[in-house]
Amino acid sequence: MTSLFENDYRALVIGASGAIGRAFTSALQRDVRCIHVEQVSRANNSDFDLLDERSIAAQAAASALAGPYHLIVDATGALTIDGVGPEKSLAALKPEQLAKAFQLNAIGPVLVLRYFAPLLAPGASIYAKLSARVGSISDNHKGGWYGYRASKAALNMLLQTAAIELQRKNPPLRVVALQPGTVCSDLSRPFSAAVDKLLEPAESVAGMLAALQNLQPRQGAHFVDYQGKDIPW
Repeated sequence: MTSLFENDYRALVIGASGAIGRAFTSALQRDVRCIHVEQVSRANNSDFDLLDERSIAAQAAASALAGPYHLIVDATGALTIDGVGPEKSLAALKPEQLAKAFQLNAIGPVLVLRYFAPLLAPGASIYAKLSARVGSISDNHKGGWYGYRASKAALNMLLQTAAIELQRKNPPLRVVALQPGTVCSDLSRPFSAAVDKLLEPAESVAGMLAALQNLQPRQGAHFVDYQGKDIPW
C-alpha cells in the first residue's frame, strides 16, 4: 500500500477484533511508514466497554503510553442488538432497542472521541470513525432501519460538531465519517443476500485508506465512502 503519511507515524485501531478492525490493523502493519499499531478491542482489553464511560477513559489513559497517534480509527458499531435486527416499520419500534442503538452507535463512540482525541499528534492527523450511508438524512429513499439510521445520523452530527471544536486548536486535523460499503462480516452477513457488491474486509479497508490519503483539511468533518466519494449529510 502507498503510505498514508509521508513521514513515520503511529496508529491506533479501536474495535480491532472485528472484521474491518482486523483488516485495518493488518494493512497498517504492512505500511513501512507505520512504526506502531496500537490495538483496542473487547478481545484484547476485556474491561473496554462502549457502555461504560469509566472503561473508555481508563483505556485512553493506557493507550496514551504508546502515543501520540497520527491516525486513530474507531471501527466499532452494532447493527443487530441483543439478537434483534433493524426495525423495518414503526410498529416494530421498541424504546429499549432504540436507546441501545444510540448508546452503541453514537453515545459510546463520541465518548471514545472525547477521551482519545487528546492522544492525536498535532498537525495533519486523522480521526476516522466507521459510519454508514444509511446515516445520511438526504440519501434516505427506502425508509426502515429506524434505530440504525437515526443513531448513525446522530453520530455524524457529533463528529461534525467535534471536528469544528477540535480544529480551533489544530486546523489541519481531519475528522472523517467513513462508509465501508457492505463488507463480508458477522455484522452484515444476515442482510447481505440482496447486496450487489459484497466486499472483503481487506478490499474495503484498502479503499478507505486511499480515501483518507486523498482528503484535504477543511473546516468540519468529511463523510466519504470506501471509493473516496463524498456522501451528503
